[in-house]
Amino acid sequence: MEQVSPEMLDAAQGLWSRMALFFQTMLVPTRLYQLIAVIGLIGVAWAVARVVSPLLTGWLRSRENWPKWRLRLGLLIDRKLLLLVFTVLAWTVVLVMREVTWPSRSQLIALAATIATAWTGIFLLARIIANRFLRRLISWAAWIWVTLYLLGLTEPVGEFLDSVAITIGELRLSLLTVLKALMVTGLMVAGARLLSRLIAGRLSKNDDISPTMRVLTAKLLQVLLFSLAIIVGLKAVGFDLTGLAVFSGAVGVGLGFGLQKVVSNLVSGVIILLDKSIKPGDVISLGDTFGWIEELGARYVSVVTRDGKEYLIPNEDLVTGQVVNWSHSHNFVRLDVTFGASYADNPHEVSKIAIDAALGVDRVASHRKPVCWVTGFGDSSVDYVLRFWIGDATGGLTNVRGLVFLALWDAFQENGISIPFPQREVRVLNDSLALGGGGAPPDGKDFNGGD
Repeated sequence: MEQVSPEMLDAAQGLWSRMALFFQTMLVPTRLYQLIAVIGLIGVAWAVARVVSPLLTGWLRSRENWPKWRLRLGLLIDRKLLLLVFTVLAWTVVLVMREVTWPSRSQLIALAATIATAWTGIFLLARIIANRFLRRLISWAAWIWVTLYLLGLTEPVGEFLDSVAITIGELRLSLLTVLKALMVTGLMVAGARLLSRLIAGRLSKNDDISPTMRVLTAKLLQVLLFSLAIIVGLKAVGFDLTGLAVFSGAVGVGLGFGLQKVVSNLVSGVIILLDKSIKPGDVISLGDTFGWIEELGARYVSVVTRDGKEYLIPNEDLVTGQVVNWSHSHNFVRLDVTFGASYADNPHEVSKIAIDAALGVDRVASHRKPVCWVTGFGDSSVDYVLRFWIGDATGGLTNVRGLVFLALWDAFQENGISIPFPQREVRVLNDSLALGGGGAPPDGKDFNGGD
């Protein structure tokens, strides 16, 4: 079994002596009543929180018209109601005791109130971190550090954590360094995420920048900010990043071979943003998928169809495959509707009635007048094609075609235009007539069945 190093043993003894000195100083017999008062205040705060929490929850539920940030603040207060009530009660007792007696007689209560205040502030400030795991990690680290700082134990605890270390060549990695790296890097990443969100929100409101440039700028800023956050965070705690150059190069080569598709999709995403072939809101069709682009991601494009399905199409497919962009240079889309009319109806009148019927549909563009042409003379009808334009392909294509068909039906009914259906004439010939011709039907019956 490996023996404990003398450095670690000395650090542990120093930490224990400092903790013993603190408790001997704070928990002298003349201050035991303060400890009892702190325990009593915790009990009173717990009882008050049990009574107030249901009332506060019901009151918040009745404020449905409030902004979301107010409701979230109310929920946060409800979650830490015990800590808040204890903080208020403790500071009240401290202020009253300092007015009527010596400050030293409320020193332990003031220390508990200060720690509770610091914990509350950390809890509220940590809300800016969106990631739950990272938020809890930073919150617990901050609570522990501020408690040790207020108790005056940061130096011996730091020496003990620094003594727990491993040495690899010239690299000495201690537990204190790892904890500092996690803390600082986590804060830097959280700040980078918050800053990138603010910048992305500002860019989304700028109409002078195209949608693709907004997405590209936001993605590049995210990569830059997160990279700087990690590098600055590691350098701030003393990590030597030059030793990782060879290792990172080898890892990069391995990832390049093993993640070719991922890298290809990332590069394709940048190409899509640069050439502006598609942008959020465009209506595209790729194979059997037809919908509008909801989001341009780093690896895929989110396409939402009319039935609510969301397809995640890899960027490489959009770069190398054939994509129909219905709204690339403009939002107008031309649709065709085919129908037939009777030979007895005047084709000029049918074309005019069809055009007027299409113009009666709200989604059909009026400044681009529909046209109707004869496309052929069929077996049972004269064939027509009605072409019209719409300016909102995101609203769907099948539904507007259906509305135009209904408008044609109503218009044809009003104007006496008939829509023929295929007719076939079937003749049944008698065998004797087919062979000799002119003979009477058997049994003296004619073809109509009469006698």
